[in-house]
Amino acid sequence: MGVFDMTAFALEHGDCIDGMSRLPEASVDLIVTSPPYNLGISYSQYCDRAARGSYLDWSEKWAVEARRILGSEGSLFLNIGSAPSNPLLPHEMIMRLRSLFVLQNTIHWIKAISLEEEDGTALSRGHFKPINSRRFLNDCHEYIFHLTPEGTTPLDRLALGVPYQDKSNIARWSHTGGSDLRCRGNTWFVPYKTIKSRDKQRPHPATFPIELAENCIKLHGIERVEIMLDPFLGIGNSAVAAQQCGVPKFIGFEIDETYFTEAKRRLA
Repeated sequence: MGVFDMTAFALEHGDCIDGMSRLPEASVDLIVTSPPYNLGISYSQYCDRAARGSYLDWSEKWAVEARRILGSEGSLFLNIGSAPSNPLLPHEMIMRLRSLFVLQNTIHWIKAISLEEEDGTALSRGHFKPINSRRFLNDCHEYIFHLTPEGTTPLDRLALGVPYQDKSNIARWSHTGGSDLRCRGNTWFVPYKTIKSRDKQRPHPATFPIELAENCIKLHGIERVEIMLDPFLGIGNSAVAAQQCGVPKFIGFEIDETYFTEAKRRLA
């Protein structure tokens, strides 16, 4: 049996709060999700322009259920972005959820970056949505908040490890154990793949790359994930990541019938 045949999917078209309420307490090991950002994104059916207080109240409701079903050493990787004109939203979300979870790590998803080479030439990689403004910079990153029940969830830090640039550090630091592999840190450059047709290849206005969800699974520890959940399934990128990592069981909820149908098609 290949790794792609291992995952059993339990996908449901419906509201995630209702769906999670029917799951047993402490039954999920890992949650990887990206809820609507309330920034006016044009989803197929969901209205992304709620009043700020109402949006945070709703966020707390689904988070209460997520906390109830998450195991004691589980992880919730919450991807949320902002708009240049609305930069406080991710932080307001975390302040609202701090009574339920401990913010164990803050990861910065870098979607595009420009680096200057030694010869002075600039190299730009990745994709971002440019804005025309005299006040704001192009927004090239989003947050991934790693939330846990107690702040003590162990991680497989070297699952995303990278080689040391300065090899002398291998012998200099005892914690390396002689291995040429170090923790990647909390900045992840994960660009979107270039596509030719958004309607066919990415029919969702705000989805994260499959690789991003894979990183979350690997960091938590693949061997420690029996059941993974995404309460906002979208077109199923987190489910595809679970499939590619060989997660035994994946649960997903999606309220939009169009996105739900696309998710099932992609997993077929």
